[in-house]
Amino acid sequence: MDYLSQTVKVIIDRPMCSRHPEHENLYYPINYGYVPHTLSPDGEETDAYVIGEFVPLKEYTGVVVAIIHRTNDDDDKLVVTNKINRYSKEQIMALVEFQERFFDSKIITE
Repeated sequence: MDYLSQTVKVIIDRPMCSRHPEHENLYYPINYGYVPHTLSPDGEETDAYVIGEFVPLKEYTGVVVAIIHRTNDDDDKLVVTNKINRYSKEQIMALVEFQERFFDSKIITE
């Protein structure tokens, strides 16, 4: 499924200001979760970064404005917000750098 410009519901399992359950040094400055009832190549539900929200959330409905394509991993990430065309690729990368710095990533937008 092509997720760009689609409205999706994200279940937040790593809310803003939380730490990774296995990697204690990884802190989430933004909300991070998954889109239920989807399947990504890693066998898990499709992961999503939620940007433009500044409080910890439990769930979120927004529009996919970008896809983070990892060239050295099979697990792409969605970027979801309610502010379409508000963020440049550079701004998106700055917001997700806390985790994407460990991968070769490129941002796909429309």
